[in-house]
Amino acid sequence: MVQVQVLRRRTGKGPATSKLRQKAKRIADILGLGEGEISLLVTGDREMHQLNRQYRCKDKPTDVLSFPQAEGEIDYSKPGMLGDVVISVDTAGRQAVEKGHSLEKEMDILLVHGFLHLLGFDHERGPKDARAMHKKEREVLKSLGY
Repeated sequence: MVQVQVLRRRTGKGPATSKLRQKAKRIADILGLGEGEISLLVTGDREMHQLNRQYRCKDKPTDVLSFPQAEGEIDYSKPGMLGDVVISVDTAGRQAVEKGHSLEKEMDILLVHGFLHLLGFDHERGPKDARAMHKKEREVLKSLGY
């Protein structure tokens, strides 16, 4: 089972830490991941802006960032650190309002998106890769009950 470390730097918004940990473990199971570990940081737009500028050279906040531990072909059924997922609860909240659903659902969508980036999916590589990633997102979200 995948171990999940959750750090909240933005308190008072979003699902409880225990609920986020439970959801991340469920997503890992759905994706067929074996033993491993991920870290999840829930923060606000200010820190997310800094991270996005530092690591992606984009001078604005974003909803989710993923930092895979390894590159290339990886066997995710074996133990190891999968990587880090960072979610801005501020941006997630705005997106939830825009889409007309709950903050919890938006956080789940972003968590799935972040997991898929850890596994090598990348919608920015081109239309084919974007379609593959979005298809996998829909499959996982359906398994989560959405």
